[in-house]
Amino acid sequence: MNSPSFTASAGKVSSSVRLRDLLRSNTARWALIASVTYALALLLSFGFVYLRTTMIIKGRVDDAIAEESEYIASAPPSLWAAKIAERIRQDPRRVKPIGLFDRTGTRLAGNIEALPANLAPDVPLQITSITRVDSLGRETQSVRALVTHLANDETLIVAWYLDYNQDVAESLRRALAYSLVPTLLIGLLTGVFLSRRTQRQVEKISTHVQRIIAGDLKERLPNRGTEQPFDKLAGIVNIMLDAMEVLINDLAGVADDIAHDIRTPLARARIALERSRINATSIGPLQRVVDAAVGDIDRALAIVTALLRIRAIEHIRRRESFEQVDLAAIVNDVGDFYRPIAEENGLSLDVELLIERTLQADRDLLTEAIANLVDNAVKFTPSGGRVTLSLLEESGESLIRVSDTGPGIHDSERDLVMRRFYRSDSTRHAAGNGLGLSLVSAVVRLHGFHFVIGRGPGFTAEIHCEDALWRPVPDHGHY
Repeated sequence: MNSPSFTASAGKVSSSVRLRDLLRSNTARWALIASVTYALALLLSFGFVYLRTTMIIKGRVDDAIAEESEYIASAPPSLWAAKIAERIRQDPRRVKPIGLFDRTGTRLAGNIEALPANLAPDVPLQITSITRVDSLGRETQSVRALVTHLANDETLIVAWYLDYNQDVAESLRRALAYSLVPTLLIGLLTGVFLSRRTQRQVEKISTHVQRIIAGDLKERLPNRGTEQPFDKLAGIVNIMLDAMEVLINDLAGVADDIAHDIRTPLARARIALERSRINATSIGPLQRVVDAAVGDIDRALAIVTALLRIRAIEHIRRRESFEQVDLAAIVNDVGDFYRPIAEENGLSLDVELLIERTLQADRDLLTEAIANLVDNAVKFTPSGGRVTLSLLEESGESLIRVSDTGPGIHDSERDLVMRRFYRSDSTRHAAGNGLGLSLVSAVVRLHGFHFVIGRGPGFTAEIHCEDALWRPVPDHGHY
């Protein structure tokens, strides 16, 4: 029995491993990639906003400097000092220094202590450094200044403190930094959440899969019926499991059926040969016994051949042999082949071609499937009856129909007759191995069609060709 400390440590290891698996999962990685991508997009957006904002601020500052310089320069010289003093009073944030200087550089008005020495000639707007003097003392400021030459060789400097613009830019940079961190954090948490959710779904599916592997063929994957990818996948897998369950259940009885159907003719042949070897007194009786034994062996070989043929059809993976075929021609050829056989059995065989039909198919396999249906109808219909082979369109769907006036099958046997070796009680007197409809079903599945056995009276079998193109043609009657 595990000690509590061991159990606790094991739980911690399991939790750490699970967290590591979560962070390593594709979902978490993609969520992190999406977060980083979003953060980069946000960075580019903020960069554009930052550059655009600084350009707008710079333009508006330049416009304000030019307007104020023009406002003062257009006034009479006697009012220059008053207007400069008024501008200083309207600048409580101390961001708009101004100064008026004579030809010798002596300050006449304003709060700029001295004419900057590094001013470039003939450059109206430029960045320079000035010393601001006022009641709060002296302060060196980096400014954007406009130099205007006035009458009497006097010089007007209207400036704007650059740190004010930098404060705005700094606010934008902080907003960007503060937004990137939560973006990445939210993206990471979202990735962990989605990864954990995906892991739970995978664990739940794994539990059901383990039950299926253990032999519980009734088990199915959980499906809530939504449009989510896992539910869609579960629905597809469940359909596959349904088909596999049917196949496995069928295969479980195939071996016994094969043994029974092959053992009977072989045992009969052996007994007859053994008795003939002991009792035969002339070549005539011995030859008759050998002929009967050969017939029994032929029936066993026919069963094996039919099984191999069905297996070959069911294991076709590619459709290179498919070509554009005229279905009406195939149906008519099958009718022409079986009409003499039907007449020998005292039957009438009618072929009805009510539509023209062109589709991609394997001509030989499709011919074989239709021939099997007609062969069954001719074999099991009593003398004086009728067999009808039709190509028609019904309820917006084109189909091949084989019907007869024979005994038909009971409703409870409609699904059973397509199983291998199954033979209805009403047909056991006739020759056959119970594999004809299985072969038809295999050919139909290969083509993606649908095989239906209809209700009585008589026997009706239909091959529904949903995917092919068709067009109605004038009624040609019976052929």
